[in-house]
Formats: sequence, C-alpha cells, structure tokens
Amino acid sequence: MQLLYSWFRRHPTVSDTAWAALVFLLSLMGVIGERSIGQLLLAFALCGLMCVRRIYPDAAMWAAVALAFGQMAYGNNVYPSDIALLVLTYGAAAFGRPWTSRAALLLAFLSGPFAILAFNSGPPHGIFQLIVISLVASTPFVLSWVLGRFTSIRRAYYAQLEDRAARLERERDAQAKIAVAAERARIARELHDVVAHNVSVMIVQADGASYVMDSSPEQAKEALATIAGTGRQALAEMRRLLGLLRAEDSVGEYVPQPGVEQLPDLLEQVRSAGLPVEFRIEGEPRPLPRGVELTAYRIVQEALTNARKHGGPEASAKVQLRFHDGDLAMVIEDDGRGASAELARGGGEDGFGHGLIGMRERVGMVGGSLDAGPRSGGGFRIEAVLPLGPAKI
Repeated sequence: MQLLYSWFRRHPTVSDTAWAALVFLLSLMGVIGERSIGQLLLAFALCGLMCVRRIYPDAAMWAAVALAFGQMAYGNNVYPSDIALLVLTYGAAAFGRPWTSRAALLLAFLSGPFAILAFNSGPPHGIFQLIVISLVASTPFVLSWVLGRFTSIRRAYYAQLEDRAARLERERDAQAKIAVAAERARIARELHDVVAHNVSVMIVQADGASYVMDSSPEQAKEALATIAGTGRQALAEMRRLLGLLRAEDSVGEYVPQPGVEQLPDLLEQVRSAGLPVEFRIEGEPRPLPRGVELTAYRIVQEALTNARKHGGPEASAKVQLRFHDGDLAMVIEDDGRGASAELARGGGEDGFGHGLIGMRERVGMVGGSLDAGPRSGGGFRIEAVLPLGPAKI
C-alpha cells in the first residue's frame, strides 16, 4: 500500500486523472437519468480541467469560472460534476499564482450569492435568511481554498527546508575542503622547516668533509659525525611529525614540538655548519603558549637556513628575542648577500620566498605580524612580533 501511495505521489497527474474519472462516473449516472447532452459536456469539461489542475492551475481555474457562469446562465440546477469546482478552487490556491489565488478566494465568497441568484426559484427570503444561506453555500468553496492555501504554505516550507539542507551540505563540503587545504599547508610548512634546515646542514658538512678528506681526516670525521647527528635529528623530527598525523593514542610516543628552549641547540648546529650566530635575549623569559613556542622556533630556523643558503661564505647572523608584557619581539638579521625584495615576496626557483610565505602563515595563525626584507647596509632582516598573554606576577 505504501508503494502504491509513493507511486501516486511521484505521478500526480495520474492521481488527478483517477479522481477526475471517478467524478465523471458519478456525473454520468445523472446524465443517463436526465439524458442531457449539455450536462454531459459540462461534466466532461470540468473533469478534464481536474486532470490538468497542477500543470496549468491558472488556466484551469479561469476556465472553470467560465463554465460555472455558463451553467448559471443556462441551467437551473446543481450537478454532481460541480464537485470539480471545489477541486479546482483547491488547485488554484495550492498551485496557482498569487493573483489567481486571491481571485479564487474572492469568487469562493461570492459563490453563495451567485448560486442563490441563479438557482433559487422559490419565494423570496428575508435579508437575514439570504445572508445565512449565502454563507452556507460559500462555505465549501472557502474551505477548499483554505486547504489549498495550507498545501501551498507547506510546499513552500518543505522547499525552503530542502534548499537549506542543500546549502548546508555545500557549506559542509566547502568547510571540509578548507580544512583539508589548511592541514596540507600545515604539513607542508612542517616538512619544509624540518627538511630544508637539516638537509642544508648536511650538505654544508658533506662539502666540507670532501674538501678536507685528504688534508685533515680528523675534521672530515667530525663533519661526518655532524652529518650523522643531523640526519638522526631530522629522522626524529620526521617521525614526530608523522606521529602527530596518526591516532591520538600514539601521539605520546613522540617527542614534543620544539620551542624557544631548543634554540641554543639549533644555534649550535648552525654554527657547526659554518654560520657564526650571535644570540641575545632581553627582558624576563617566561613560559609561552605552545603555538607561539613553535612559531618562534620555526622563524629562527627558517631565517638562519636562508642566511646560510643565500648569505655567502663570509656571512654572519644575529638573533635577538625581546620579552615584553604583551608580546615577544624577534629580530633575525644577517650581513650576507641577502636577496631582493621582489624575490622575498614572490619566491624563487630555490624556494627562498616559499619559506617566507610559511613564516607569514605561522605568524598569522597566532595573530602576530612579520616584516621581512633586505637591509639597507646589505644582508637580510626579519622582524616578527608574536602576541602573548599577560605576564604572571
């Protein structure tokens, strides 16, 4: 039974045709008794309009009005086929345009007085009786219009719900894509910071080892030991990064992300790779949020990596941290060859600018600001301000 109901819901014209056939059969019984060709044609026309009341609701309603006035003009009785007028009134309110629906409501109220004028052949009634009879005669048409109006409101409500559901689904898909893109960017930043720094140190040490392999085997051994240590550190950081992407129960197996406390180890590694670095802290150091800790570490790491790669063999660098009440100010500068402002903004084939893009993304995630560009006296300067919580007294 449910399948049959669902099928009729999907094919409303078939359902309307079935109801029209039933009304026509009822009308046909009256036609056989009276043998009226006009009544037969009227029943056929009204039932035909019932079949198309959803497809052409406005035209069906006005055609029914014309047939109703023709019946009042040439007949003096109510026929079974007039049930179709109630159905067409319902269809005009449910599926018609607003002006057709309003006209149907007006005609529904006037149907009672029109019926009395057309079909009342008895003695005249008083005004009060005429009003009561008119209201009673108009009630079926008004109720049909009200039911149709409720159907129209319900259909509009369901359509709005479907549109909202579709919009929410699109927004959910868009948010999922944004989240995936953000996660990919975060992973790319981490990989860039880990790989670029450690691999550049290993390359410098390997070049130095090959240069002094014959003349100073001890220095070559030290360089190879540094390469091995740097490789192990890179592997540990890679394992830590990949571990963070796994299930939550396995995150604890990996070392925490680096922060400001690990900066001396980073600077020592950079110095061993051949870049002299001066490090200075101003203000009272204090615990920082984890996001700020990681951002500060990665900014120093990327800045020194760029200085070592692009500054030249005689370059040196300075790292300065200033702890204020509301922020952490960082200045990393070198006196090497530097790079042009255009290269710093747009990136180059060697990825120099992409590291700066990663810096800006990291700083933006913690609500800070970053300024990077060539120094007036040569070299490159990076200045970042990372907001902190209020100092605890």
